Amino acid sequence: MTSFSRAARALALLLAPVVLAQPLLAQQAPVTAAQPAPAVPAPVAVQAEGEVPWLYRGSDVPVDDKWLFGEMENGLRYAVRRNGVPPRQISIRVRVDAGSLHEQDSEQGYAHLLEHLLFRESQYLGQAEAISAWQRLGATFGSDANAETSPTHTVYKLDIPDISEAKLAESFKLLSGMIKAPVLNDANVAAERPIVLAEKRERGGAGERMADITRRTFFAGQRLATRNPIGTDETLRAANGADVKAFYERWYRPENTVIVVAGDADPMVLAGLVEQWFGDWKGTGKPGVAPDFGDPAAPAGAEQSPVSGTPIGELAVGVEADLPRSLTYAIMRPWRPVEDTIEYNEGLLLDAVAQSIINRRLESRARGGGSFLYAQVQQDDVSRSTDATFVTFAPLTDDWQAALADVRSVIADAITNPPTQEEIDREAAEFDVVFANEVEQESVQSGSSLADNVVNAVDIRETVAAPQVVLDVFRGMTDRLNPEEVLARTQALFEGVVTRSVYVTPAAGEADANALRLALASEAEVDGSARLAAESISFDELPPVGEPGTVVSQQALGVLEIEQIDFANGVKALVWANDAEPGRVTVRVRFGAGYRAFDADSAVYAPMGEAALVGSGLGELGQNEIDRLATGRKLGFDFSIDDAVFTLTAQTRSDDVADQLYLFAAKLGMPRWDPDPVIRAKAAAELAYNTYSTSPGGVLSRDLEYLATGRDPRFATPDPAALKTVTPEGFREVWEPLLKQGPIEVLVFGEFDKAAIVEQLRLTFGALAPREEIPAEVAARVPSFAATTEAPAVVTHRGDANQAAAVVAWPSGGGVASLRESRQLEILTQLFNNRLLEALREKAGASYSPQVFSNWPEDLPSGGRITALAQLEPEFVPVFFAEADRIAKDLAANPPTADELSRVTEPLAQLIRRASTGNQFWLYNLEGATTDPQRVALLRTLLADYSQTSPQVMQFLADRYFANGVPFRLAIIPEGQELAEAPAGGTAAVRGEMIGR
Repeated sequence: MTSFSRAARALALLLAPVVLAQPLLAQQAPVTAAQPAPAVPAPVAVQAEGEVPWLYRGSDVPVDDKWLFGEMENGLRYAVRRNGVPPRQISIRVRVDAGSLHEQDSEQGYAHLLEHLLFRESQYLGQAEAISAWQRLGATFGSDANAETSPTHTVYKLDIPDISEAKLAESFKLLSGMIKAPVLNDANVAAERPIVLAEKRERGGAGERMADITRRTFFAGQRLATRNPIGTDETLRAANGADVKAFYERWYRPENTVIVVAGDADPMVLAGLVEQWFGDWKGTGKPGVAPDFGDPAAPAGAEQSPVSGTPIGELAVGVEADLPRSLTYAIMRPWRPVEDTIEYNEGLLLDAVAQSIINRRLESRARGGGSFLYAQVQQDDVSRSTDATFVTFAPLTDDWQAALADVRSVIADAITNPPTQEEIDREAAEFDVVFANEVEQESVQSGSSLADNVVNAVDIRETVAAPQVVLDVFRGMTDRLNPEEVLARTQALFEGVVTRSVYVTPAAGEADANALRLALASEAEVDGSARLAAESISFDELPPVGEPGTVVSQQALGVLEIEQIDFANGVKALVWANDAEPGRVTVRVRFGAGYRAFDADSAVYAPMGEAALVGSGLGELGQNEIDRLATGRKLGFDFSIDDAVFTLTAQTRSDDVADQLYLFAAKLGMPRWDPDPVIRAKAAAELAYNTYSTSPGGVLSRDLEYLATGRDPRFATPDPAALKTVTPEGFREVWEPLLKQGPIEVLVFGEFDKAAIVEQLRLTFGALAPREEIPAEVAARVPSFAATTEAPAVVTHRGDANQAAAVVAWPSGGGVASLRESRQLEILTQLFNNRLLEALREKAGASYSPQVFSNWPEDLPSGGRITALAQLEPEFVPVFFAEADRIAKDLAANPPTADELSRVTEPLAQLIRRASTGNQFWLYNLEGATTDPQRVALLRTLLADYSQTSPQVMQFLADRYFANGVPFRLAIIPEGQELAEAPAGGTAAVRGEMIGR
């Protein structure tokens, strides 16, 4: 069965109930482009066959001939290609070569402000109509319709699902109006400014302050030092329509623009649409001249590093009481455009291998009780401003000099002595499996990722290469992967024109620039003890999990070609062999009790388990041995704790899925209890704890689950006092019995030999000892809902005085029996989300991204919540509470309009249709089906449940969940402040004030 037929059958399964429902719901057909599509002219700017495409000029990298390139008379360049992943989607990217580095001093933030303004109003879209327009076309705002501004460019991103000729033409029309003819006036700047300032405020705080220090230090003397894309309060508040328009006219010009389109359509049609809608675009006014971004340079009289001979330049120490220690130093080199040749790329691959060798040694040192929690070396070309090698690490204590010396000693060995051939071969094997996997996955690479790849290549002035080309280049340079060449590339990585460094510490007086300079200027010891042992390990050498099990039942699940296999020991598996994603296999193992397993005494060990359980090893293998075992393979080992189950997940390959099953089964059947991962996880949690207090967003991450569940200790983030009680012995005492408890369900979806995998399941999971029952009192645990009062709960943060957050939560339900209702509830929460976004962002500018979401635990009979939250200024917290209450009451009292409903249901329907073409979708929706057959039956109504409803149903659900009782309210405000009072005159008066400012 081909991938297309498999996807078609999967979609047919979902679409069947929708087709039956259509006669009843015809009046709610999604709003799309109603007019017939205009004829698309044949493109005339397509580059001729045999002509070197504009992206590949000066390069000998083989052209990816799946792309069709064009250059128009007005200077606009484009690249288009056919791609059917997901089916019937078009991904459009418009890249303008203008970012924050192109701004004048008085224009800081204008590139990003302009990005917002293009969505505000344009030739074919009235004020604030863009979000609803793209929703009517099936796009989800924020994911399918979005944009980004960086120091070097601005990119507009659109992914339009369920494309038709009319929708495709409408999409290009609307987008062309945004790019070519935005409405840039004082009124629109005034309306959008509060939103941008809200975004800036939400990014602020300790982390942003340290980012500013880092940027100013590392890029001293360059434009990047003083050009943050978000801008400054002063320049944003001073912005007006004329000045923003002047920036637009300098940089938004066809010769500065590249359009990339990948999707399920004829490339000649896509090229014709680009030319049709952008061919008449002409720049207005005087074009901008790209400024010199500057080069890194050493200050006069800078002291030389005794290791590399590089002068030591600007240094900084940032003190933030709530941030953990971290130190970064960088060896800086000027960035220059390159000839993107095969030889150049071989050099990059050698650099990557060299860095991987060092990073593996640093990780080994950290695991073995080093003076740092983590350390990493990374070469990066930053914003066409510098080519730098960054060394970053986190000291475990205030003895940062010892940690720095420890890290530098590993690097000193790497630049003094060549690596062993085995080290090189090991890293090469890792790269080879990645590149080979990309070749296998090429047919299922999404159009959006392909389009993004071209945009990124344009940004760094390089090309794109097909996966097979990358693999061929890598395998063709085997003779260069030798100790001498890798040593030479390693040495070059640590040579430059200046070394700069920033140390972040919570303790004032712990360090200063002179101490940092002295430490960097000292001689580094050459220490080769972190080099990894040469011993290799094979799966063939590992002991069996147990006596092979017995298959007691193997039968069709009743959906697609999925089979359920039951073993005598109680393990149940769902197996689906299909070729929809060539070479890719997902393995998921569900077992045990999840969060139900913990109580007040053991709760601290839940997050410790997520961090350390995998690293603690299995059988005779510790983490380093597992790493060696995985060399040249694609194996995963993700562990998570869910509402009522523990989960092991891996993305693997057809060639490696049997070994993946062994690893997971061995973790449950013969776990190892190495202490070092627990000690390291404890140290990481201790270092990170105070960072939660630096912003309202951090406090939300730390406390929301805990507070919303009535201070259930299972959902508390462990504080330093709780962490002091953590020991490796206590970790084992808690987790060892949990690995033996509860039924096991294994899901294996992807391309593999089904008979061979069933046999491997028999040898691994089927060989495990019978499972222990989950105690009845544990199985009965469900999350509570916080006691509510009219006054909100208040907690504080230690971040900026202008930052706050607010939450409103309503209890809902749980369980599979009411799963169809939970899907309809998702529609209701999206309605709520749209209204809250309009009220707080579009009209008031009080919050950048308010959110409403629903959690419905399928594995528990109750414990669900609907949550609305926003980050905003402290004085607007009461406004948020009032707006959330107003929207909730209105939804309960009045049905939504048909148009409002369709702007939710159409994007939801398209999300499901696109997701259903991949194995992950089916795996997620069939989890638990081996013990609850309802999940299989409920698949048949999934699309209808998420996308078909009525205004009356929405009103009914709103009345059920919003109209009764008092919701839980939480305010997060700065330390030392009191919760603001509700504004006199109500929220409408405040909204009026905000609209006018």
